[in-house]
Amino acid sequence: MAKEIFRAAVDAANPYRGVARACDEIHSLFREGGFARLHVVGFGKASPAMASALEESLGGLIDDGIIITKYGHTPSRKLERIRLFESGHPIPDENGQEASRRLVNLVESADDRTLVISLISGGGSALLVSPLAGITLVDKQVTTDLLLKAGADIHDLNTVRKHLSRVKGGRLAELIYPATSFSLILSDVVGDRLDVIASGPTAPDPTTYRDALDVLVKYNLAKTAPVSVAELLAKGQIGKVPETPKPGNPLFSNTTNMIIGSNRRALEAAQGKAEGLGFRTEVLSAEISGEARDVGRWLARKALVVKRSMGMQSPVCLISGGETTVTVKGKGKGGRNMELALSFALEVEGIAGITLLSAGTDGTDGPTDAAGAVVDGNTTLGARRGGIDPELHLRYNNSYDFFRRTGGLLLTGATGTNVMDIQMILIEGNGPLQDNVSMR
Repeated sequence: MAKEIFRAAVDAANPYRGVARACDEIHSLFREGGFARLHVVGFGKASPAMASALEESLGGLIDDGIIITKYGHTPSRKLERIRLFESGHPIPDENGQEASRRLVNLVESADDRTLVISLISGGGSALLVSPLAGITLVDKQVTTDLLLKAGADIHDLNTVRKHLSRVKGGRLAELIYPATSFSLILSDVVGDRLDVIASGPTAPDPTTYRDALDVLVKYNLAKTAPVSVAELLAKGQIGKVPETPKPGNPLFSNTTNMIIGSNRRALEAAQGKAEGLGFRTEVLSAEISGEARDVGRWLARKALVVKRSMGMQSPVCLISGGETTVTVKGKGKGGRNMELALSFALEVEGIAGITLLSAGTDGTDGPTDAAGAVVDGNTTLGARRGGIDPELHLRYNNSYDFFRRTGGLLLTGATGTNVMDIQMILIEGNGPLQDNVSMR
């Protein structure tokens, strides 16, 4: 049942349908605005599905387009008018830099009779990579890796990214101007902040070079980050490098940003599906954040409280969403959802009737082929019987290996969307389920 509910949540965040719903408005804008050209740019894990929807509805109007997505996230339907490039995520690579160069050339060719549609989704920060002068791709790779391993959340990570880039933090809108910019955005950040999603390429940036320097200090990276990065941020702080465009900048008068999907909408669909399956449901939060293993323990304690109070009542489904972080201390392999799930499993060890699914809506969790994991009270007990130490795997951030060996991996493949992560906890009471489908 957990997998059924997860599929319903992912389906509700379908970016193809979200873009399709916006196409009538785009068509009217193009006709009524007297535009002569329509260009499309996109970046993120969901950009292929978004581009497919745009071609399906507005194909005859599109003059040129470029989208950049993560390796393995190509669409089932071949694009005809929009060129697709694949590149590295979460660490940017050379393919991303070359694709971004071509994308920048396309938007810089736009004039005041051009409408530029930007298709923006999670992963865009890594996939759209165009460093400022003095910063190399290697500098950005090292800085990104250091921040990820230090457990930086998306807000802090993107504050630094924006101030090392020619295209983030509103700078893509700056390059598009004086053309008109219309962005369709699939949110993958808590609170749906436009300046944070994909590092806010077409949104005003309220953060500063000072803020970016503070992030390095916060994670003890001021001395280990590349020298060129620290020097650029220091120059920016004293005004020797232009700041990102701020709220109130006139260039944003030509810019529209529309959110077409979010984690909250996915959670609403999960709740509806769970209720249809006979569960009493509660959405705990759409803004889950913090260290993954800590969140796993917190969720387990919530589940245990509910379990102890249920009696003869019908089963309960607790739902949450958001995005946690992992501070990497070991040399194992895993992702935030698998780490959360392993931590949860340890807390409910030996207790029957509690199942957790935690997974990324994009179908990938960290640098793995899994979306996340499914666990219950027998997960760690069974592992111990097989000679597998769950605490050791958690200590060394090796959750993928643990679930690979125990059979708990959730493998969905690329889903074509990305609205952060979802957790659902199914708790059995002594009342009847609507059917006999497994809790998992």
